[in-house]
Amino acid sequence: MLQLLTSPQIRQADAYTIKKRKIRSIDLMEAASRAFVKAFMTEVTERDSGISFYCGTGNNGGDGLAIARLLKEQGYTNISVKILRFSAKESLDFKTNLERLKFSAIPICELYDLKNFPKEKAHVIIDAIIGSGLNKALEGDYRGLIKNLNKLNRKVIAVDIPTGFPSEGRIDPLATIFKATLTISFQRPKINFFFPESEQATERFIVVDIGLHEPYIQSQSSSWKLLEEKDLKGLIKTRKPFSHKGTYGHALIIAGSARTMGAALLCADACLHSGAGLTTASVPEKGVSALNAYAPEVMTLPRSASAAEVHSNKFNSVVIGPGLGTSRKAAELVKQAISFKIPMLIDADALNILASNPSLLHKLPEQTILSPHMKEFDRLFNTSSTWWDRVILAQKKAIDLKLIILLKNKYSFIALPDGDILINPTGNPAMAVGGMGDVLSGMVAAFLAQGHKPKESAMLATYIHGKTGDVLNQTMGMYSIPPGELTLLLPEIIHSFCEHS
Repeated sequence: MLQLLTSPQIRQADAYTIKKRKIRSIDLMEAASRAFVKAFMTEVTERDSGISFYCGTGNNGGDGLAIARLLKEQGYTNISVKILRFSAKESLDFKTNLERLKFSAIPICELYDLKNFPKEKAHVIIDAIIGSGLNKALEGDYRGLIKNLNKLNRKVIAVDIPTGFPSEGRIDPLATIFKATLTISFQRPKINFFFPESEQATERFIVVDIGLHEPYIQSQSSSWKLLEEKDLKGLIKTRKPFSHKGTYGHALIIAGSARTMGAALLCADACLHSGAGLTTASVPEKGVSALNAYAPEVMTLPRSASAAEVHSNKFNSVVIGPGLGTSRKAAELVKQAISFKIPMLIDADALNILASNPSLLHKLPEQTILSPHMKEFDRLFNTSSTWWDRVILAQKKAIDLKLIILLKNKYSFIALPDGDILINPTGNPAMAVGGMGDVLSGMVAAFLAQGHKPKESAMLATYIHGKTGDVLNQTMGMYSIPPGELTLLLPEIIHSFCEHS
């Protein structure tokens, strides 16, 4: 997993790299600028594109000056630079790169306020005004400038981080931020890139390696970790020749009601396709025929017999909640499930039942997985005003209650009882379809049934769920992905994560 660092920690990594490699800070800035240019050249291929640089007088501005010079060396012919001298402060590396730029014949305009500000004609704007050192909201001329530039609707590419956007911490929805089309970030994505509020700052981001000392970065203390495919490769064991259905566990799905049987069907079918040796669904009697028609491989169990069957050690995992409803009988099923001493995931309506009976949260077995979306989470633990607050609250509740909280979103957060927050990078907007969460729950049930620890099960299911959606989106060009279509591809994608692959 990639350790995600705060902006002070990244500055420490800069300093460590400079000391370890015995280089100057200006050399590290040059390496960062070259990495930016390489990525930029794949985004803006026309060498005669009008490119206007807006540079502050700190190190972010120094990066911008170096990038302008390097792009000129690469044959970009229509470059201009505007230096914003709204502050008297200058970094040493900014000064050095300004002197170097003067030999490039690139026109430089120095601006001390917004009076007589030149009209912007460039098609592409490079934001190198204020980097990750920002510690307060933009004000004064900076604020006025950014507001005016945002009105131009040009292609904006930010150097490391958009001006006005914090690297970590609460994101003020009313803050003035230079809206980027693309952010080319150095060495690591900023933690706040994974929060929905980042949409006001950048449409997308990519990360370039600038040569910081990776062992040092990975050794830093951080609760924030980004899942990578290599973290999961090999966790799923190759099936042995003499194994049988009993080898791969038995999952119980307690789901569905008269009007919401689809959730139960999707969940059970996803469990079946994710490798559980046996899958049993406890559904309303009226839903049995629908289940038999949709997934005949899934067995059924009368709800009145669920507790006795579970306590006979027949099952290896249980999921409760998809389409369950919130009736009195459903609430009794949730209370009953809490007494089960097997790995469990609680989702959907079962979460709403917990929200109505908060004392039950303290009775959940340790390592139980909760998989709420935003509204379900807020009903459980009170409304949060920002996503930063919401995820920090998830972290606190996971620690206090010794649970795993899988908070679903574009980038899902997995809050663990040890305080770590894992961020899943897979998935895409084509998956924004009702029923996707039910598929995810079925996948978790399957991995739990096969003997994976709750943390592993949450990681595997979340990453592979999103990865499967990405494959469908990229290969099929699907505008939206029906959950059943995703389920059908799961065995192939899961196979690619087996130890032999």
